Amino acid sequence: MKYKKVLVIMSVLAMLAGVMGCKEKEALKEEPVKQETVQKQEKPEEQEENNAVEGAEVEQEAQEVPANENLLTGLGDLSEGAIGKRPVAVMVNNVEKAMPQYGVGQADLIFEIPVEGDATRFMAMYGDYTKVPKVCPIRSCRYYFPALSQGFDAFYVNWGIDDTIAEYLEALDLDQIEGITNTGGLFGRDQDKLNQGYALEHTGFFDGTKLASYIEAQGLRTDLKEDKKGAAFQFYGMEEQVKPEGQDCTQVDIDFGAQSSSFTYDAEKQVYLKNINGSAQVDGKTGEQLAFTNVFVLETEISVRDEVGHKKLDWDGASDAKGYYVSNGGVQEITWSKEENNENSYLKFYDINGREIKINRGKSYIALNYKNQAVFK
Repeated sequence: MKYKKVLVIMSVLAMLAGVMGCKEKEALKEEPVKQETVQKQEKPEEQEENNAVEGAEVEQEAQEVPANENLLTGLGDLSEGAIGKRPVAVMVNNVEKAMPQYGVGQADLIFEIPVEGDATRFMAMYGDYTKVPKVCPIRSCRYYFPALSQGFDAFYVNWGIDDTIAEYLEALDLDQIEGITNTGGLFGRDQDKLNQGYALEHTGFFDGTKLASYIEAQGLRTDLKEDKKGAAFQFYGMEEQVKPEGQDCTQVDIDFGAQSSSFTYDAEKQVYLKNINGSAQVDGKTGEQLAFTNVFVLETEISVRDEVGHKKLDWDGASDAKGYYVSNGGVQEITWSKEENNENSYLKFYDINGREIKINRGKSYIALNYKNQAVFK
């Protein structure tokens, strides 16, 4: 009996030891859980620190944008006297018989749009009114060009107009510098082109080097309107080069009707080189091919409005106005618009979800053209 009692007591002690051992093991298992709980409690503080770092990075990026930012390109290349001042839009002949042009290679932004007979015309824009070059050949105005230039608060330069739009231009309150009526010595005929047998309409030049002194002498407003003092587009950071969301694109072909434009991507320089009717389009003074960081193809409604062949063109787009943004080896489908019937509004670009897109800093080319007339390869 004593022996049995001893066995019972030993069994009970063993059971108690086992229970205590299990509890100790459970306690050991719980320790990492307690540590994890502590870590979770610390995460909001870490998140605040991360947010602070990200905020500092955003602030630093904002600080990196130079005071002399060119509002058309986002680059820091304005002269001190052009900061906060108005850009200049210049109408340029763009038919093959007028080639080569000159002064267009220095443009910060070029619009190409069809005119009569589906030839095209350039509106070359310069962000620094003190550094506009001599530009040739200058051509006449069509109403949709100043409808676009007004959104940039630009001086508008042309030689001749479509007489049917005189009242419209007057209603725009346009700061227009016009070659036929101007007596400031800003316009003339290029004698070398005349000697080479160019037709008269392909020889007119605008001497942009005299523009700043002319504007001062005339007392024209140079300061940008308050709502135009920011960048014309939403740009990525100064050091960023972002590929648009979409497919690869190293070649763009645009058919305007009577002529074509095409662009080939130079991956080393990260620009698209422009051709006209299959040949390199170069600046006659520098010999350099026109090159753009950004290429936009904006589809719109275009029709003939009179017996002369003048065009009616939807220049303000809409939420369903289709377009394409090409840059850095890629192409993205977009929509585009200005405020309806508001020439003074910005031209804006949106992704397919309706969010305004950012673009790379650099020169831009913008085509407004018939629908489904561009191929992206």
